[in-house]
Amino acid sequence: MTDFKTIGDLDFDGKRVLIRADLNMPVADGRVTDATRIERTAPTITAIAVGGGTPILMSHFGRPKGQVNPEFSLAVTAPAIEKATGRPVVFVETDWTDVEGARKAIAEVPAGSVVLLENTRFHPGEEANDAELAARMASLADIYVNDAFSAAHRAHASTEGVARLLPAAAGLAMQAELEALEAGLGNPKKPVVAIVGGAKVSTKIDLLENLVTRVEALVIGGGMANTFLHAEGINIGNSLCEKDQAETARRIYDKAAQHNCAILLPVDAIVAWHFEANAPHRIYGVEAMDRDGMILDVGPHSVDRINAAIDEASTLVWNGPLGAFELHPFDAGTLAAARHAAARTKAGKLTSVAGGGDTVAALAKAGVKDDFTYVSTAGGAFLEWMEGKPLPGVEALKQA
Repeated sequence: MTDFKTIGDLDFDGKRVLIRADLNMPVADGRVTDATRIERTAPTITAIAVGGGTPILMSHFGRPKGQVNPEFSLAVTAPAIEKATGRPVVFVETDWTDVEGARKAIAEVPAGSVVLLENTRFHPGEEANDAELAARMASLADIYVNDAFSAAHRAHASTEGVARLLPAAAGLAMQAELEALEAGLGNPKKPVVAIVGGAKVSTKIDLLENLVTRVEALVIGGGMANTFLHAEGINIGNSLCEKDQAETARRIYDKAAQHNCAILLPVDAIVAWHFEANAPHRIYGVEAMDRDGMILDVGPHSVDRINAAIDEASTLVWNGPLGAFELHPFDAGTLAAARHAAARTKAGKLTSVAGGGDTVAALAKAGVKDDFTYVSTAGGAFLEWMEGKPLPGVEALKQA
């Protein structure tokens, strides 16, 4: 039972339906190169059209800084939308200062078509959550559907403001994401293990402090682990390390102890002397490091400990690689743990939720992106959810 309406709760017959999608997709040579985001929204568009509604898409695209800039026109996404939905797309050159022209154009759209509005960030009121702009957006439709979890952490006119002005619901992609996240941390099956990697502790303080209060074990990898090892008085040689965050690391340790959360750090590491692919390397125990070496990946004993923690878990939440996964062979630890988690998931023994750009790339490199229970492409929204912060776009749906 969700605490927000979904598209199954609304009647779309004869209605204009404003869909907040995420069409901020990569483009090269005038075409979309990765249509994953529109592919995830396509079922919502289809359901609304089949239900007799007129789907009207709006989204941001790039950073035009509140000004009309043809370089950031959403028109370039129309072919990808047509391919994903199998429906004709009518692009409307929207003037967000006066939407009367857009309103007339929408009224003339042939039945069964999808309407595509211009970049919402062509108006400075979008990112400012301007009430007048939200009202203009709302005037274009009878119903609002948010299917862009990746933008839900922003209190913008198209994500938060308009949701308070129309009957509102979550689209199918948004619903699936929220249900997966609820299974990951909201109301998970315990015990829960979290894996957090990446370069810097300073960028994930809120995340770590939230997780230690909600999971039974926290695996820390990547450059972040070096900072924790340094805080423990362990020599980490020339490894990436935020020595000024040692006190933060100790504070997180103390908080974890208060909440009976075990912190798992590397016990051995793959050490090299140059940061490059196929650099000469050796395995060291973390307490016997070469003072001139750099830790670039967790070692085999560390992988065994991580996999053992995964074996004991019912739920896994993952954000960030365990090492320099972009460089072979320093991707070995991340790939091994990812494949182990995927195998447990496929066996029905683990609920696995992962997200973050590097994490998605690592799972794809391991060939297991489709084997996790849910992989979020939401980036910042996924991170803020892991930090325990309320997401304005979701909160607006709950209050609608």
